[in-house]
Amino acid sequence: MSPTSNPEDDEKALFKAAVQGVRKLKQDTISPHRAPVKVKAQRQMVRKDSAEAHPFSDVYEPYLDQEGPTRYREPETSAYELKKLRRGDYVPELFLDLHGLTQEQAKEELSALLLAARRQHVKCVSIMHGHGKHILKQRLPMWLVQHPQVLAFHQATRSWGGNAALLVLLRIEI
Repeated sequence: MSPTSNPEDDEKALFKAAVQGVRKLKQDTISPHRAPVKVKAQRQMVRKDSAEAHPFSDVYEPYLDQEGPTRYREPETSAYELKKLRRGDYVPELFLDLHGLTQEQAKEELSALLLAARRQHVKCVSIMHGHGKHILKQRLPMWLVQHPQVLAFHQATRSWGGNAALLVLLRIEI
């Protein structure tokens, strides 16, 4: 080290000498989880198949337990599956955000989500209805119960939206 040289320049020179010949690694790992797919991007394709869309009734009101979190399971579905939904064991692969939509728009989006989930063989979806005036929060469970693909749903865990969202377990048809 010479008396006129800067210590920072010497450190840079040492670092350059140490990393000489090093090349950048190519990333070749694959994520074990599928990336969430946005349903709204697929809306055009789904609207072409509106004949497959499920009409949801606003008149039908199923009996849902009013105490505790919003939950439902078909009679044939195991109570353990509902418990796994409640604990957050299922990771949703598709997400739907209904914030700011009217009831009719929400029905269309819900139908599109369920159709996309069936096509992609998705087991669990997350539907965010938000807090607001609780209109969609009250209607969404009534609509989901009517759909033949829905096995169970439960209020989402805090990490997936808490009491402003539902996790829905779906029947996979092969």
